[in-house]
Amino acid sequence: MQTLDQLQAFAIDDRLTFRSGPGGLLHADIVAADGRASLSLQGAQLTHFQPAAQSAPLLWLSPRARHAAQRPIRGGVPVCWPWFGAHASDTSLPLHGYARVAPWELIDSACVDGRVQLTLRMRADEATRLVWPHETPLELYVEVGDAVSIELTTINAAGVPVKLGEALHAYFTVGDVEQVEVLGLAGARYLDKTLGFAEARQNGALRIAGETDRVYLDTEARCSIVDPLLGRRIVIDKSGSSSTVVWSPGEQRGAEMADIGSAHWRGMLCVESANAAANALTLQPGELHTLAVRYAAESL
Repeated sequence: MQTLDQLQAFAIDDRLTFRSGPGGLLHADIVAADGRASLSLQGAQLTHFQPAAQSAPLLWLSPRARHAAQRPIRGGVPVCWPWFGAHASDTSLPLHGYARVAPWELIDSACVDGRVQLTLRMRADEATRLVWPHETPLELYVEVGDAVSIELTTINAAGVPVKLGEALHAYFTVGDVEQVEVLGLAGARYLDKTLGFAEARQNGALRIAGETDRVYLDTEARCSIVDPLLGRRIVIDKSGSSSTVVWSPGEQRGAEMADIGSAHWRGMLCVESANAAANALTLQPGELHTLAVRYAAESL
C-alpha cells in the first residue's frame, strides 16, 4: 500500500490533498471548481460527493460507518467485484467480493478545466489469488466536478474465459426514503430478494415501502431519484451495466444493522449500477469491459 508521503507526488495545489482519516485509512480530498469529494484508498471508495450548487451531499455516508482495515465502509460508492452478493459456491468468502476492502494504489491525477481526475489500480497479491486465481487487472477512474463520473475497467489477461459480477454500490442521500420515487425502471423484470428471489415486473415508478432489495435485470436505462423533501432529482446515467439494484433496509433491518441504526436508514437509498445474477459477465481472453456511471443533481 502507498504511504501518505508517497501520495504527495500526486497532490495538486488547492485541488487534491491527502490525509490519514479515521481508523488510519488514507483518503484523497478533492476540491473541484464545482464540487467536493473524498475517496478512501482502501477500496477506491468515494465516501463523499457534494456539488457546489447543492445544500446536501449526493452521496450518503453512515454516521455509524466503521473505518478499519479490511472492513467495509457503509456508504459512498463501494466497488463490488469480482462477484456481487454472496459468492456462488463458497459463502464464507466476503459478500460482494474483496475489491471494496483491498488496498488500491493511485497511479495518476490531473485537473482539467476545474475537474479533478484520479486513476487507481488494484494489484493482485497472495491473499487475493487464493480467492480469485485469475489474471484480471482492475482500474478505477474518477472525475469530480458539478457531477461525478466513475469508470471501473476489467481486463481479462488470462488465457481462458472468466465469469464475474460487479457493481458500483452507490448510497444516495435522500430526505426520506419513503417519500422518494425512482424513475427509469418501469416495465423491467426484477428478482426480489425479500421474497426468496421471486421474479416480478415493475409497474410504473418505484416507491419504497419497507425493506426493499431488488435486482432489475436487462436494463441499461437512466434512473433518477425524485426527492420532494430535498427539492432535487438525482440522475444516474450508466453504460456497460445490464442490471440495476435498488436497496433500502427498512425500519427493522436498518435498526438491526450496527453501522446504520434506527435513526439513519430513512436518509439513504441505494441505486446500484451492476452486472449481477443473470447479467454476470463472461470476459473472453484479452477482452476489456468498462462499467461507467455519472451522478448529478437537478433542482425540481
